[in-house]
Amino acid sequence: MNLPRYGYQQSLEQRSGQPQRRPVVIVGAGPVGLTLALDLARRDVPVVVIDDNDHIGSGSRAVCWAKKTLEVFDRVGVGEAVAREGVRWQRGRVFHGEREAYHFDLLPEDGHKMPAMVNLQQDQVEARLVRAVQLDSRIELRGRHELIGLEPGLTGVTLTVRTPDGLFDMRADWVVACDGARSPTRTLLGLGFAGQVFEDRFLIADVTLAPGARPRGLDPARPERWFWFDPPFHRGQSVLLHAQAGGLWRIDFQLGRDADVEAEKQPERIRARVSAMLDGAPFELAWSSIYQFACRRAERFRVGRVLLAGDAAHQVSPFGARGANSGVQDADNLGWKLAAVVKGEGSEGLLDAYEFERMEAADDNIGHSTRATDFISPKSALSRRLRRAALDLAPQAAFAKALVNSGRLSMPTAHVDSPLSTPDEEPWASGPGPGCPAPDAPLADGGWLSEALAGRFTLLAFGWPVAVEGLPVVVLPGEGLAARRYGARPGSVVLVRPDAVVAARWHRFDADAVRRAWARAFGRSNG
Repeated sequence: MNLPRYGYQQSLEQRSGQPQRRPVVIVGAGPVGLTLALDLARRDVPVVVIDDNDHIGSGSRAVCWAKKTLEVFDRVGVGEAVAREGVRWQRGRVFHGEREAYHFDLLPEDGHKMPAMVNLQQDQVEARLVRAVQLDSRIELRGRHELIGLEPGLTGVTLTVRTPDGLFDMRADWVVACDGARSPTRTLLGLGFAGQVFEDRFLIADVTLAPGARPRGLDPARPERWFWFDPPFHRGQSVLLHAQAGGLWRIDFQLGRDADVEAEKQPERIRARVSAMLDGAPFELAWSSIYQFACRRAERFRVGRVLLAGDAAHQVSPFGARGANSGVQDADNLGWKLAAVVKGEGSEGLLDAYEFERMEAADDNIGHSTRATDFISPKSALSRRLRRAALDLAPQAAFAKALVNSGRLSMPTAHVDSPLSTPDEEPWASGPGPGCPAPDAPLADGGWLSEALAGRFTLLAFGWPVAVEGLPVVVLPGEGLAARRYGARPGSVVLVRPDAVVAARWHRFDADAVRRAWARAFGRSNG
């Protein structure tokens, strides 16, 4: 794939010598920053994105894109392309030695536009996002612009940027740091980044099999996630396998905390490990890397007019695909809120709610990630015995399957205590409550509910139409798949936020109650 670049050019500020006031400056042109830029632009908020690089990073890095993330990508214009070009999968198998311990299905029920998971190398996802950004006149993408200074103020932020032509200052009403785990923005703010750094090292190897090779029964036509505990080809450790686009296979080998990193980097050592895993089938090594990881988050996600998102705000282990997915979901959560504040439609309380909700999501993801890492790499003899017992019992006992943890796969966090939500006034037997993700469903005309929501506040009316001035309404059958997914009955109404989160719901329509909940979801004091 021919990857786009965003080469350096002098900006208006540099040519004129006068700082230009920008509504939003995003630091970092990775998946999170680019997604946020596209979201803001679609809400008619001009954006400048700066990055110290001028091209997409090499290697596959993030691979797995979850259903919620694909729905966000779809809203900003790249979801269908990512789903089409990637490898779709929803089933996984976990092995103990040679024996299968259990298997799972991430999306057992049909009726969703987007698949449960798509595997597509990060550079290819970024390429789609960069091209979409370059086609949008409301976004300015500046390469080789390195942030070296930050002065937050009460009404704006001054950024000092280094370029090939020297230093200059930018002015922004708001700044969003999407500049990765080593975030210069976070460092300039003096924010702590606390958590746990894990000592185990892991090897990533992206390989291409020879035509027709099917070692261990691998079948590109039926891609699944395979995870081994203590396999015969890598005793005492774990191995994770994913199919990728373009005929690549991603293999993650646990190396242990005492691994000799320099020795493990040697191509012949990597080839030997891969060959043993593939039963000697011929292959080509496309890319490799050795990594450690951490589970930690910043102490704040908002400091005045500066906000943090993605790896700049939080880090997790790669087990469960929670890193890039949670970052894109940060952008989804923040975009509509920041746009509302910039345009004067919502209060700054929306940005405090962003911090509350996404810190909650980060803690949720870190908890899942830490538990998975502790199971994959037990630290004591007792932990190892408990893990062995769970794996031995899993093929026969349902309770033991729940104890086996090879990485709980990414799911959006429910913000049940969000200050933007209006609590239920009466009991609901089922369905997503306020603060929970709004599920997709097919529409009678052949479209999808996720498309009809269109990144805006929307009222779902089940059974018959209703009206609230200024609020789009989608009328759905009072019975059927959508009603079952929402726990609705004829006459029920559900208010959905622009990030496809339920804000409020009622079994009987009351226009005043809807208006109050809508105002509350905008962070207005009269909500």
